[in-house]
Amino acid sequence: MLSCEEQVYSNDYYDVIVSKQDEQELVSSEYCRQELDEDYVCVYFQAPSGVTLKMRDYSYSSIPKCFGLLDQVALESSGILRVRDQPNLSLTGQGVLMGFVDTDFDFTNPLFCHSDGTTRVERIWNQEERSGLPPQGFLYGTEYTREEINRELLKGDSESRIPHSDGHGTFLAALAAGSEDITNEFSGAAPECVIAFVQLKPAKQYLRDFYFIPDDAKVYQENDIMAGIYYLNLLAAKLRMPLSICVALGSNMGNRDGTNPISNTLSRVARRRQRCVVMAAGNEADKRHHFLGGISSQNAEERVEISVAEGVAGFTAELWALSPELYEVTIISPTGERFIAQPSTPVSYSEYRFLFEGTIVTVDYAFVGTTSRNELVFFRFQKPIAGIWILQVKARNFYEGRYHIWLPMEDMTSGEVIFLRSNPDTTITVPANTQAPITVAGYNSKDNSIYFESGRGFTTDNEIKPDIAAPAVDVYGPVGNGQFGTRTGTSVSAAIMAGAGGLLLEWTGVRRNDITATTINLKNYFIRGAVRDDNRNYPNREWGAYGNIVSS
Repeated sequence: MLSCEEQVYSNDYYDVIVSKQDEQELVSSEYCRQELDEDYVCVYFQAPSGVTLKMRDYSYSSIPKCFGLLDQVALESSGILRVRDQPNLSLTGQGVLMGFVDTDFDFTNPLFCHSDGTTRVERIWNQEERSGLPPQGFLYGTEYTREEINRELLKGDSESRIPHSDGHGTFLAALAAGSEDITNEFSGAAPECVIAFVQLKPAKQYLRDFYFIPDDAKVYQENDIMAGIYYLNLLAAKLRMPLSICVALGSNMGNRDGTNPISNTLSRVARRRQRCVVMAAGNEADKRHHFLGGISSQNAEERVEISVAEGVAGFTAELWALSPELYEVTIISPTGERFIAQPSTPVSYSEYRFLFEGTIVTVDYAFVGTTSRNELVFFRFQKPIAGIWILQVKARNFYEGRYHIWLPMEDMTSGEVIFLRSNPDTTITVPANTQAPITVAGYNSKDNSIYFESGRGFTTDNEIKPDIAAPAVDVYGPVGNGQFGTRTGTSVSAAIMAGAGGLLLEWTGVRRNDITATTINLKNYFIRGAVRDDNRNYPNREWGAYGNIVSS
């Protein structure tokens, strides 16, 4: 039997997310576990030899979802500089911990150092690196302290033993927390805050295989992200510092009402005092990955056409509805062959091999969540031939006739898979549908237009999301090798918002103007300063409830 650390990295062990209450019901007492927060743990079970992961063997929520990166001049447009420069405020993020759960972080960049060359980074937890000791209470990765980071900075880049690289995480950390660089006319939103960074390990191969995610896609597991959030919250509590967290990762997998494991973890942190949790709305509005269904009566049917390009190894699709709705789905191949996936029981499974195409389709019906009425029909298409695949959806138990279907994000398939009749609304990625945190849409600060890819609300239960918008188009920052350039995407707007949250935490917590403030309270502060266009009605699906993040 492998050690617990080896099980975390081994593709021969499944990562299974369970609540601590459900953990008590596990038959075997011989397993390794990693605490993910107050309510969830990840347990590691040896995978059956030669057997592909199947949803019916585990609950839907227990199988980690895979999350990708959400990116493809800003501080002045957002009003942050005006707030920082007000004589009565002079906020710079002093005494605030800025946390990131991301990838590719270059701690050697001068933007993360004081003027004397010492680091502003308090901790790095590199989940992939196995050469050192993990953080206390965690099974894997290597933790680097401020003292170790400073020693490495003295050695010089070529001799550093701490892995570091430019990329997505470096850019976002610089936007939110980078020091002022007068030569390159750059400053992060909160240039004097303390930084903590969780560098995620890549998702295991068995999950990539299950979701048909290409090998070159950068994707990360739900349980590792949850562990990173838990780590940052514990660190902030240990240091007795307010914490602003930037989560710029997203997925089309998972229910959209904020009751899945990662959403619950984010909600708990967001409701704590002196915490600001910020999430990107995603870039899915124009990707044609969402279908909004509407059936008018009992036994009525609706056709949903999915266009599949050549060379797609496989893809998944998720149909979500609310009980007591019940749908029967007939799958029609491009050659006209049919398979009826009948829900024989509330939780059922069926599999069919299309004779002429060689495509294997599995369909799982499941109830998801303990506090919601979510019903899921989970489709898995293996080796689909190119062409138009049809899902013929029939109401077996009619209530409202409303349902949603989502396809994977663009980078999570090996070719184009889209709906012919897509809907751009309800395209905020998971977990940004979670109510308590701040969900940030993106806009173009040059002309104050919405960024056309920015995920749109509302949530499936009609809660208002996104909350606010921040600059997301051609935002200036470090791109590697001492050079500066621009990036676009809602991950950028989330980083700017997290930096603004850090400034507000300095005012509420460090200066003790509102020591009981939670993310929800901070959101309300931002409402007061947001700019609204008189020609728009609020709330709306693009800009959210409150308009642009511009402090007056």
